[in-house]
Formats: sequence, C-alpha cells, structure tokens
Amino acid sequence: MAATVMRSMLSVPGIRERFIEKARDAEADVLCFDLEDSVAWDDKPAARDLLCRVLPDFPKRGRQVFVRTNGYDTGLIEQELDAIAQPWLDGVSVSKIESARDVQRIDDYLTLLERARGLLDGQVKIAAWIENAHAVANAYEICASSERLVGICVGGEDYAVSIGVRRTKGGAELELARRASVNAAHAAGIAPLDTPWTDIRDPEGYEDELRRMKEIGFQGKFCIHPDQLGPANRIFSPPADDVDWARRVVDAYQDGVERNLGAVALDGQMIDKPVLEQAENVLAWSEQIAAMESAR
Repeated sequence: MAATVMRSMLSVPGIRERFIEKARDAEADVLCFDLEDSVAWDDKPAARDLLCRVLPDFPKRGRQVFVRTNGYDTGLIEQELDAIAQPWLDGVSVSKIESARDVQRIDDYLTLLERARGLLDGQVKIAAWIENAHAVANAYEICASSERLVGICVGGEDYAVSIGVRRTKGGAELELARRASVNAAHAAGIAPLDTPWTDIRDPEGYEDELRRMKEIGFQGKFCIHPDQLGPANRIFSPPADDVDWARRVVDAYQDGVERNLGAVALDGQMIDKPVLEQAENVLAWSEQIAAMESAR
C-alpha cells in the first residue's frame, strides 16, 4: 500500500490564471499545475512566473500542490526547479523519465536547492511519468530510485507513439505498460496512477475504466477535467463494506492472539498472513483518506 494517497491528480494549465483560480475549489488529492503540454514554448517563462506569483498563497485544505515540469530533453527543468522549489511546493511531476539516473539527478538538484533555501531535506516529492518503451523497460529501477518518489503516472499517448501504434479507446496497446508500471510501483511501495481518460463526453466509459484499473492495482487517476475527480476519489476509496470487513478481520485476529489460538477464522475463511495484511492495508488507506478529507 502506497504511503501517499493520490486517488486523483488534476492537471491545471499553468498559463491560465482563470483555471488556477477555479482549482481553489477542486476536490483533487493532488493539484498538478502544468508547465509542460498545456503551455506553448514561448509562454513557458510567463507560466513559471505566474505560478510563483499565485501559488504561495494558494489554499491547500488537505490537498497537495505539485508542478509538472518539462523533461530533461527541453533544457528547462533546472530553471523550473530553481523557480518553484519554495516552501509552498509539495512535489514535482516530471515528464519523460526514462531511467533511475533521471530521477537521481532531480533528487540531487532538489537537495541542493532545499539546503540553500532552508527547506526540510526531502520536502519536495517526485511523481515520475512513464511515457515510452525505455521507461517501461526500466520501471522498477525508476520506482526504487529515490526516497522522494511517491508515485508514477503512465503516459498513454506518448507510450503508444514509442511502440509505433495509435492510441485506442479500449487501451489494448497500453496493457503491458500499465501492468509493468503497477507491479513496479507496488514493489517499490509507491502509488501507480493511470493515464488520463481524454473523452470527457463519455463519463460512463470513464467510470468503467476506473474500475478496471483499480482491479489491476492502480491507486489513482491523472485527471484532465474537474468532473473526473469525484468518480476517481470514490472508486479508488475502499467501500464501506470493505472497511467493515477489514475491521472484523483485524479484531478477530487480535482476539485469537490474545486467546492463544493456533488458527483463526472469520465467516468460514481462515485469517492467514496475506488476509491480515490486506485488511490492515484497507484500514490504513481508509484512515489516510479520512484524515486528508477532514482538512477540506
């Protein structure tokens, strides 16, 4: 179970002050102010300046504030980190990560900035984008590369390009990237987030995809519209029945330990170590969500 709850990460164009203001009321777990895809090349300095002017006073209310930077191939990332590594920043979402070394370079640079500015070591977290075949091949090394890394996001459009196919609504072309990313993230103890659903006119299809992605192990969704937040938060939260089951499992197991029973069962099912761990994970996830939402 990931240490950081990121059921929904909302992309907010970094050059549109009107959208930034609207994000004040967004029910996202993470607000991700974008300096990459939504900002034209010539507008990137202005977007960077706008975020540095507006975000210091932005109300978090239990939400995390991330900035999506450009990748190393643009030559902009160090300028962006220089500008945004400030007390208000919770993390950076970094595009086009291909290797553990890419993450480590960002980690090293953030460490220098934090120490120079009197910030806590490790304050600025990292969410890495897995967006091409190289990144998928290196998924576990990327996920285990830094203690700052709290999540990865699958970038479906760019991944499809990298393997020479067109993106489809069914997403068969993303199956390997999704499953490899989920497995790597869980092995490293971080949160896997699924690629955006781009057809905002099809909310039923969106919810169907959320359920399928939860079933294969994703813990959140990168969202491109505020209307996508509610379904993502709901579906990636444990249902009340699951929380009740988890409490009963933990209580039954603890009762068995106190009574020195060799085996414990609940509703006819033996409570072995995997069942207990699953129940504990459900409770931990539910408690983190409750604590976060109580601040909103």
